[in-house]
Amino acid sequence: MCRTCITGTTTEDAAVRQQQRSSLILISVVVALGGCAAASTRSVQPDGVYCYRIGKSYRPQLTCTNSAVPSDALEAEAKRFAADPGVATLYLVRNRWADTRNVLPVQIGQDGRVDTIPRSLARIRLPPGSHRLSFDWQGQGQVQTVELRAGEVRFLEIDGSLWAWGSSYGWADGDTEGARSRALKSKLIADLRLH
Repeated sequence: MCRTCITGTTTEDAAVRQQQRSSLILISVVVALGGCAAASTRSVQPDGVYCYRIGKSYRPQLTCTNSAVPSDALEAEAKRFAADPGVATLYLVRNRWADTRNVLPVQIGQDGRVDTIPRSLARIRLPPGSHRLSFDWQGQGQVQTVELRAGEVRFLEIDGSLWAWGSSYGWADGDTEGARSRALKSKLIADLRLH
């Protein structure tokens, strides 16, 4: 007797159904894991302060800016990364996967300061020349000197990590495309023009 006649299906039909079932399970797992692993962000609060949020429990960890952040329109304009012919533009990017907490103040020469938070971006317009950026974390000072030309657009990153045994921060320079990509995914928290 014919095997197909008894079951009503062929082995090819069964294989197709099994493949569809496997694909559906795989897609469900990927979507579920993506939702669990994603750090969520909060919108800007009524007073203009922005908070980075990690965790989805009833007691999430929040790291907030100390002052109001620029408007959405200004953020969109800054993220075009257009050169300003009379000055140099430095984008300070803090967006690494293991950097999930802490406010890190960064000093820009004698005149400026940006209090960075995880997944943040600051646009700093400076006169051409040599500029010193520094921060101090748990007694470890980090200094970076950048030479900038008029009309130049440069990215400088803060590479941070937070683990159970402590946290550390350092400068990362040289990966322009990676820094630009991370800058696009970050929240603009400061827009400075220093003289």
